[in-house]
Amino acid sequence: MSFSNLDHIRAYCRDLPSGDAKAQAAALARQDTLTKPPGSLGRLEELAAWLARWQGREIPLLDRVRILVFAGNHGVAHRGVSAYPADVTAQMVENFHTGGAAINQLARLADAALDVVAIDLDHPTVDFTEAPAMSVPEFLDAANIGYHSVGAPCDLLIVGEMGIANTTVASALCAALFGGGAAQWVGRGTGVDETGLARKRDAITAALARHARLAQDPLLAAAALGGRELAAIAGAVLMARRHRIPVLLDGFVVTAAVAPLHRLAAGALDHCCSAHVSAEQAHRVLLRHLGLDPLLDLGMRLGEGSGAAVAVHLLRAAAACHAGMATFAQAGVSGAT
Repeated sequence: MSFSNLDHIRAYCRDLPSGDAKAQAAALARQDTLTKPPGSLGRLEELAAWLARWQGREIPLLDRVRILVFAGNHGVAHRGVSAYPADVTAQMVENFHTGGAAINQLARLADAALDVVAIDLDHPTVDFTEAPAMSVPEFLDAANIGYHSVGAPCDLLIVGEMGIANTTVASALCAALFGGGAAQWVGRGTGVDETGLARKRDAITAALARHARLAQDPLLAAAALGGRELAAIAGAVLMARRHRIPVLLDGFVVTAAVAPLHRLAAGALDHCCSAHVSAEQAHRVLLRHLGLDPLLDLGMRLGEGSGAAVAVHLLRAAAACHAGMATFAQAGVSGAT
């Protein structure tokens, strides 16, 4: 299947498969029998039950963890909204392929398969201060690339991104979807100085004014203000939902990429967990809008799926305790009276 038009995506989001409530209930019931006071492992217990729901089994597994990093280039980059030139996107993709990036090390540590999907890097999106970043067919092409990149089912999917200027487009998209203007959503991204920050703010303000009529439609806003890697992330998350694969979301850009899905349908992100809150100031605001509670707060702002790759270890801790602890009956330990 491929998305042939925006209505196809809208209809898909109205008919999303739900998780396995029986598996989740069984996991929660098991937690109450383990040798610990009820609830004493805090969010680790919740995470085990969440994994059980979306994997459809009382004892979840994390043997097959996959990281998908999508890369795209942005026309607005020429306005000096990043501390780095647009050429860095392709250079970093090559760095991923040769194993030299942070995500390579973190993927190896997490025993996760890593795939990098570069989307038409030689043809950046249009500068969104002048015209829509993507036509609807271009947006659909990118979303379908993400959708079909998921491939074989896995136990957990992590989505990451690379794209110079993509915090600018993420900020613009969030402002269109949730209001608040550039001042609320703009951040330093790759580390721009005050002048660069002003350029980002001006570019976002101009884009919001030009595309104001599209703001009420989440998908048209994503096409006009987003980027190919953001569209691909949304597509991958939709495919994960089709196969009931739990998803760890990385930082601000990834979370912005799936925000249109949240606007399209309540519960569209129920199979997603926020891995961390990034140092990009708007990420906390966005997570509140989406009702997501991040697992980690480490001051990270790298992207690449790096924060989510670190959070895999928390999920493994949750799954290990859930599967390996003895019950009160097995251990001959008296339960609470």
